[in-house]
Amino acid sequence: MKRLSLDAFGKIVAKVMDSLPLRWQTYLVNVVVDVQEEPDEETLRKAGFTEEEIAAGDSLYGLFVPLDVGTAWGGDVVDVHDLPHRILIFKRPLEEEFRSRKQLMIEIRKTVIHELAHHFGFTDRDLEEFDDNPNPFENEKG
Repeated sequence: MKRLSLDAFGKIVAKVMDSLPLRWQTYLVNVVVDVQEEPDEETLRKAGFTEEEIAAGDSLYGLFVPLDVGTAWGGDVVDVHDLPHRILIFKRPLEEEFRSRKQLMIEIRKTVIHELAHHFGFTDRDLEEFDDNPNPFENEKG
């Protein structure tokens, strides 16, 4: 598959979002999904990547970004579950790793669900079995 424009990649992400089963869509009520070309080095460092990993080209497929309540709301007490959060999907790392359109769509879907799970307190360790499955959706119905 040839390289996609950011706009074309965004359309694939939108298609994936529309295809999520209803049980997952309900968790996206206050979540915005954005597409970026790739994470910058500061983002990778904040995500726990070492300088060696960054230099070797290690990257992220996605990132859950909770709303910074202290900055956005001046420290007022609010229920953060009612506020919008973001999931960033990074085009370049996904596109480089998954060359077929079908596998790219599966991995975008896995990334969205993985990042959404972080919103609900799951750790990367909790998600290992899900992440290691090449297609955890093959037996899933709408």
